[in-house]
Formats: sequence, C-alpha cells, structure tokens
Amino acid sequence: MALIQTEGLTKRFGSFTAVDQLSVDVGTGVTGLVGANGAGKSTLLKMLLGLLPPTEGSARVTGLDIVTEGAAIRERLGYMPEHDCLPPDVSATEFVVHMARMSGLPTTSARERAADTLRHVGLHEERYRPMGGYSTGMRQRVKLAQALVHDPALVLLDEPTNGLDPAGREDMLGLIRRIGTEFGISVIVTSHLLGELERVCDGIVVIDGGRLLRHSSTASVTAQTPVVAVEVDGDHSELARRLSDAGVPVRSEGRLLHVDVADETAYDFVRDAAADLRLGLVRMERQRHRMTEIFTDAPRATDDHATPGGARA
Repeated sequence: MALIQTEGLTKRFGSFTAVDQLSVDVGTGVTGLVGANGAGKSTLLKMLLGLLPPTEGSARVTGLDIVTEGAAIRERLGYMPEHDCLPPDVSATEFVVHMARMSGLPTTSARERAADTLRHVGLHEERYRPMGGYSTGMRQRVKLAQALVHDPALVLLDEPTNGLDPAGREDMLGLIRRIGTEFGISVIVTSHLLGELERVCDGIVVIDGGRLLRHSSTASVTAQTPVVAVEVDGDHSELARRLSDAGVPVRSEGRLLHVDVADETAYDFVRDAAADLRLGLVRMERQRHRMTEIFTDAPRATDDHATPGGARA
C-alpha cells in the first residue's frame, strides 16, 4: 500500500493556486520532492499533515484521510519544518523529550528515546547546552531529532540542508540516507537542489507551479546516456576529425569530446585513434542524464512506474 495517495489535490490562497490538481502515489523508501522555491512543496507537506485543508481533491497518508484524521496522521509522522522554530533557552535534551511526550511516549521512554536519537544525529556531547548557542547545523540536527524521536512510519523533511555549509550538507544528506536504510523509516525530503536528492533518494516527485511534472525512480532519471566524454592530453581537433570521418558522431565542448557510441567497439576506436595520433588519453567516461534535464526535456505528469512502493500520476 502506498504511504501517500493524492487525488486532484488542490490548494488555493485567494487567486493564487499553490498546489494544482495533484494526483500521485508515493510508496516506502526515500522520496525527493523537487521544485523551485514557491513551487508548492511546503504547502503540500502541510496538507499531508492535516494542518492545511485542501480547497479541492483528497489525500490519504498511511491510509488516513487528511481532512478528518489529521491528528492521527501527526501521531504517525515526523515533521522537520523549514524555518527555525527552536526555543533558545532550552537544551536539546529538554526539547526533544518534550516533543517525544507530546507524541504520546511516557516520560521514561521519552528520555531514553531522546538520548538515543540525539546520539544518532551527532549531538550526544552537546545535548545539555541551551540551543540559543547552537550553530545552524546543530539546530538542523535538533529539528531532525524531534521528527524521529517517536519512531514514526514516515518523516517529512522540509529543506533540511537550508543554511548549511558544504560539509554540513554532506552530513545531513548522510543522516537522511541512514534514516531510510538503517532505521527503516520512510522519508519525504524537499529541496530545490537537484544534485542533493539524486544522491540520497530512491524516487523523485517533481512539481512545477503546483502541478505534477514527473514521478520517477532516481535511477531512471540518471540512467546512462549513449555518450562518452573523452579527454586527451593535447589538442583534440584532429581526433574529432578522424572520428567524424569514420561516421562516429562527435562534438567538442571545451577540453572534452562528446562521442556517441553505438556499441562497445566505439571505445576501441577512440583508444586506437588517440594512440595513432600520439595523444595521451586522460579519460573516457560514460555520461549520465542529469536531474536538471527534467525541467527542460520531460513532458508534464510523466510516470515510469518504477518508483519504489508504486507510483501513479
């Protein structure tokens, strides 16, 4: 059964439509919700939590209706909001214990779970300090910990790498992947940075202007292309001419030649031609599709039926 099912889900704020006729099923695993700023990602998460009523359409989360069973949904889910929401004069331990108790855990269990969860997110040594003195990365980890402390079936993470430096982003992405692979908790993570989601997500849901643009497995989006990038030590113009004369499609881009390969014999042809011209072969690398191509090449509302847990668009 899909964890999330939406049918014609729409949210309007006056004349502005934030989410527009969204119909999609999302299964287990780590799923990226991709879209530019203002695409409707945060609005969609708040509707799935039962915090915003839809204008039209319907949705079910873990089998529960978002309109009539919002409180029950929030008991089963964890939510990491985009914006800062932590009390500065409270320690991480106090805050996460409080959130665990708010989720229904008894005090003793809440303390045990808070200690374990803060250790998992890398805040074990700093857990008793007031959060007002925390760095941005530490505050993001506290927000992640409170979303996980009650062992939810699904966590919704809204722009979890916002404000982080490159090292902090790497750490956060590693934590997100661990949630799905080691903890067995499904994840919906939003971002406008496609490269981040490509590395940690099993599937992606792409929305643009509040409408579904694509729902695919990450592997299908980033599949190999029939193009090999060739770099040689020296001028590659003669190599390009020789390949072109032999009927091999090739184009130059800076220091690289992009060679269309019909089969594996093309690799041998490139190697032999470079050797004959006494050019040092630096690299030959099969190219992959990039997630940025989604916004320029993909038709709207496509579905390759390969997203883990099932997909519908």
